[in-house]
Amino acid sequence: MGQKKPATRTFGILTSGGDCPGLNAAIRGVCKTAWARYGMNIIGVADGYRGLIEGDTRLLKPADFNGILTRGGTILGTSREKPFKPDDPTETDSKAGRIKPQKIIENYERLGMDCLVVLGGNGTHKTAWKLSEEGLNVIGLPKTIDNDIWGTDVTFGFHSAVDIATEAIDRLHSTAHSHNRVMVIEIMGHKAGWLALYSGVAGGGDIILIPEIPYSIDNIVNHLFTRQSQGKQFSIVAVAEGAMTAEEAAMSKEERKEFLKTRTHSVAYEVAAQIEQKSGLESRVTVLGYQQRGGIPSAYDRILATQFGTTAAELMAQGEYGEMVAMNGNRIGTLPLKDVAGKLKTVPADHPMIQAARGVGTCFGDG
Repeated sequence: MGQKKPATRTFGILTSGGDCPGLNAAIRGVCKTAWARYGMNIIGVADGYRGLIEGDTRLLKPADFNGILTRGGTILGTSREKPFKPDDPTETDSKAGRIKPQKIIENYERLGMDCLVVLGGNGTHKTAWKLSEEGLNVIGLPKTIDNDIWGTDVTFGFHSAVDIATEAIDRLHSTAHSHNRVMVIEIMGHKAGWLALYSGVAGGGDIILIPEIPYSIDNIVNHLFTRQSQGKQFSIVAVAEGAMTAEEAAMSKEERKEFLKTRTHSVAYEVAAQIEQKSGLESRVTVLGYQQRGGIPSAYDRILATQFGTTAAELMAQGEYGEMVAMNGNRIGTLPLKDVAGKLKTVPADHPMIQAARGVGTCFGDG
C-alpha cells in the first residue's frame, strides 16, 4: 500500500488516452462509492490531463454518474495529452517541460483536491507516477483493450474488445468457406499481441501473428499448403497490427521506424499480398480498427471496472495514495505507481494461451 495520509474529502477524476468499453462503469464505481459511502466531493476533469492543465472541470453529482454503467466511451471526454512532454520536440529548454505540470499542480491545489483518480493506459500511468513524485496524491485504474499494462492480469476494456474481434472472425468464417479464400483480419496491438492472441484462439484462427513472435511468410505459406493437403480449402489469419517478420525484429528501433515509413499499407495487407504472391491462394483483408474499442462494455468488463472503481474509493477513504488498482490471481489489490510506470506487459513465448493454441494446430509463423 501507498504512504498513509489523511482521507480524501475532495477528489478529481479524469480519463486519458484512447477510449475503451468500461470507462463509464469505472467512473460510476468510483463516484457512487465515494459519494454515498464517504460523502466526498467529486470534480470531473474534461478531456484527460488537458482539462487539468486548462482548468476545464465541473462538480459531479449523482445525476452525472447514475445510469452510465452500460454506456460506451467516457462521459468526461479524453485526450492523449502528455504534460511532461514539450509541444516542440526540438525544445531544449528544460522549463518547457515544466509549464504544463506546474499548471496541473496549481489547478489541483486551487480546486482543493486531496487526490486525483486517473483512468488510463501505460502513458497515463507514467504521467500519474510523475505527478505523484511532484507531491500530488494519485490513484490509477488500468484500462486498455491491449491488456499491456504491467502488474495486472487484466485491464478493463480488454474482454469487450476480445468479444468484438472474435465475433468479426466468426463472421469471416462463412465467407472464407464459401469462396475458399484466405481471410486476413488485422487486430489492434502495436507492441503487445494479447488481443490478437485471445480473439484468434476464440475465433478458431488457423494462423495468429503477434509482435512477440516474429514470423516468416514461408512458414505461413507452408502451413496453408498443409491445410490444403488435409482438404481444408480456406484459412483465417489473425494479425496484430504490430506483427513483424524475423528480419524486421532483427532491426534496431530506429531502423524499424525508418522501414515502416516506406510501407504503404498496414501489416495485414502486406501479409495477404505475400501469401497470394508465394502461394497463389486468393486472400482478402479486413481491418477492424476503432470498432474494437467502441460500443457497450461486456458483462465481464462492467464487473471488473466496478470492482476497480470501488477499490479506488476505498483507498481514498483510507488515505492510501500513489497506487494503481490491479487484479492478480483473481484478487483485486494494488501496487505502487512507480513499479508500473514505463513498463509494458507483453506476451511471454511460453504463455499457456500460446501453448494451447499450438496444441490445436495454430501456426504463429515461426515454424
